[in-house]
Amino acid sequence: MLEVINLGCIRGDRRLFKDLNFSAKPNELIELRGANGSGKTSLLRLLCGLATPAEGEVRWQGKNIRSLGEDYFRDVAYLAHQNAVKDELSAIENLRISSAVNGNNLKGDQAQQILGRIGLSSQQNLPARSLSAGQRRRLALARLLTSNAKFWILDEVLTSLDDAAVKLSREFIGEHLKTGGLAIIATHHDLDLAADRIQRIELSK
Repeated sequence: MLEVINLGCIRGDRRLFKDLNFSAKPNELIELRGANGSGKTSLLRLLCGLATPAEGEVRWQGKNIRSLGEDYFRDVAYLAHQNAVKDELSAIENLRISSAVNGNNLKGDQAQQILGRIGLSSQQNLPARSLSAGQRRRLALARLLTSNAKFWILDEVLTSLDDAAVKLSREFIGEHLKTGGLAIIATHHDLDLAADRIQRIELSK
């Protein structure tokens, strides 16, 4: 499903990595490790098509993602280190609007159900600016539950979460993998996830 071939990345005058090769199939988890500044986020941005590699290519279903355009983006859900939450919107408005942007018309009762699952029922009508860091991260994670994407690209997904939210996040990432999904997660945490296959990629500074 996913192939990374001789991938290289340069930022400014510094090379982050070169000749990176790996592949992954449905039901597979990739743990991306490495020190700060080693290129983890840069690799994730290359994988989701937000940046262009210095060398090599990323293939999805056998084709270069650059040639697939929207067909690839529909298959990808990217959760960056930043939450991309709009402060002036309520939690439920953030969720419904982000879903609509991704082509999924989420009804009010569906949004309420998802927010309830992630523990934000009481905060659903509050402006996002009033949410704690952990609640804002939960809200960002809720977008994954509205997505039909096969490939989840997650950057430090467990950051700012309390123990209950970490457990919940592991549950729905595990569900995604069990139902034929693929995920790559940049992390410093022990993910403790079950998958048909788990591979670890270590980037060095």
